[in-house]
Amino acid sequence: MAFTLYSLLQAALLIVNAIAVLHEERFLRHVGWGSDQGIGGFGEEPGIKAQLTNLIRSVRTVMRVPLIAVNSITIVLLLLFG
Repeated sequence: MAFTLYSLLQAALLIVNAIAVLHEERFLRHVGWGSDQGIGGFGEEPGIKAQLTNLIRSVRTVMRVPLIAVNSITIVLLLLFG
């Protein structure tokens, strides 16, 4: 199997899909990454944990509809070109 740009894009798509399906109450809260875990004070820089939870929440919110389209295109391309 060759390492191509398409396989790199497909790997990125799989990672974004994995982030998009993480459920906050079922998985993230048990690991300690719930929405109430990373609350900081006013004027403090958010830590890496709070930034990652914000990234996960943003990916789930913003990428929901585009992921459906990109996954559909990827499936069609795989069916057509193998």
